[in-house]
Amino acid sequence: MTATLPPETTAQTGWTAVCRYTDLQPERGVAALVGDQQIAVFRLFDGSLHAVGHRDPVSGAHVIARGLVGTRGDAPTVASPMYKQVFDLRTGVCLDAPDDSAVRLPVHPVRLRDGWVEIGSGG
Repeated sequence: MTATLPPETTAQTGWTAVCRYTDLQPERGVAALVGDQQIAVFRLFDGSLHAVGHRDPVSGAHVIARGLVGTRGDAPTVASPMYKQVFDLRTGVCLDAPDDSAVRLPVHPVRLRDGWVEIGSGG
């Protein structure tokens, strides 16, 4: 995939374009490098976007974008492909160990602007 990113997407705006929305397949993740952070980006069947840390906090491997997307109750989730812990894509909380703050994914702001998926600098 080769695309020219919008010129107004810079560190000055606080948002980084990572791909076109149409490049994302529903219910599949992709990994993006934003600054020095590896981020897993997901487009769900309902069209919503989620961005979480790509590093699995249990195994230490950068594999979350390859996880299985699903739901638990009303929570959109991703299951790590390593040891199968399930994470809420909205909060990063591990639903298998909700009280363990060491087993969470960082959540990053994500938005759709002019057909581009952008990741915010906060997170």
